[in-house]
Amino acid sequence: MDQGNTAFVLISAGLVLLMTPGLAFFYGGMVKAKSVVSMMMLCWGSLALVGVLWVLFGYAISFAKSSSATYIGIPGWFGIDTASLGLSAETAAALAPSESAYPGLAFVAFQATFAIITVALIAGAIADRAKFGAWMVFAGIWATIVYFPVANWVFNFGSNPDRSDAGWLIQMGVIDFAGGTAVHINAGAAGLALALVLGKRFGFSKGITQPHNVPLTLLGVALLWFGWFGFNAGSELAADGIASIAFINTMAAPAAAMLGWIIVEKIRHGKATSIGAGSGAVAGLVAITPACAAVDPVWGMLLGLISGALCALAIDLKFAWGFDDSLDVVGIHLVGGIVGTLFIGAFGRDVGFFFGNDFSQLYKQALGAGAVLLYSFALAFVIGLIIEKTIGFRVKAEDELAGIDTVVHGEEAYAFGNDKV
Repeated sequence: MDQGNTAFVLISAGLVLLMTPGLAFFYGGMVKAKSVVSMMMLCWGSLALVGVLWVLFGYAISFAKSSSATYIGIPGWFGIDTASLGLSAETAAALAPSESAYPGLAFVAFQATFAIITVALIAGAIADRAKFGAWMVFAGIWATIVYFPVANWVFNFGSNPDRSDAGWLIQMGVIDFAGGTAVHINAGAAGLALALVLGKRFGFSKGITQPHNVPLTLLGVALLWFGWFGFNAGSELAADGIASIAFINTMAAPAAAMLGWIIVEKIRHGKATSIGAGSGAVAGLVAITPACAAVDPVWGMLLGLISGALCALAIDLKFAWGFDDSLDVVGIHLVGGIVGTLFIGAFGRDVGFFFGNDFSQLYKQALGAGAVLLYSFALAFVIGLIIEKTIGFRVKAEDELAGIDTVVHGEEAYAFGNDKV
């Protein structure tokens, strides 16, 4: 085993795991003060539940082996065979998407963190009004029948040299280096579905709630950006030149996206806000995720600038179309993921039509994005609707208006001035 590559993969896994607590801060700062505990617990609950499910059967589904094309991902076994993982080069090749000298369990750990944060991302669409228990039921079912199969489509490169046992989007030639489809489009589509199922918050309109703690949100952005270097560069699974390209793109694209977002804010509203700057950085991170190894840094910055501007405009779709996506999961993750995925077909190295190639890669990218979007949206809507009609997904009206932290969790985020202190 190559200790350098092993360390690289394990450190990257740790960085990506940090992104979920970072997401909790990012989301938590943007909700009202009486809902911040609830919002953060939706993220922490995802970490707990999906982390367990991944070990029990998530990895088995996501990286199932088959002699033919794998469309859904049928588990060949339950759990993870720790007795055989990583003991031979043959085993390592069978468990990782590329031939790298690191233990198979390192790859298992790395991919677990992707599953965790994808589920947590969805929670931002239903902030201020979701029951924690209902969310946990949804998270477990959605991870099992949506995320794990889609990860198989996108991340399972199989063990055969001709990729005949890889996920069907890989076989088709879709390029998604670090999860623009499996993570961001997947989560964004599910967030849209749940926003429709749960309905609008009371008094839904522009400015319904302002971020209660801007520094908390910016701390979340910082942790997300820091962890995203493991997310993107780590997806190479080796400390090499491709990882370096992904790393510099993960720095440059969000920086450009931040500029794109605040320029739009300044033109439209006369002020460039810190929340806009942070949201712009996240939009750029989302967009560069599928393309971070497929575009050169100058084109990565162009992608960042475009995605920052487009996502800044897209967050108003919820007011135009009448769905309440509380923290802009649709406007940032769904739109940003689509933009980044399609950008490869135009400006991808050796495949983009801008460089004299045909439109075949753009077609593949569009088909991959569309397949994940429709699959995730349809199943998330059905799962959410069943939960709402049975155990109930949304809290009572009076609890929502009062703030759901004390009702659902028996805690308050801030106790300043409380006589109990």
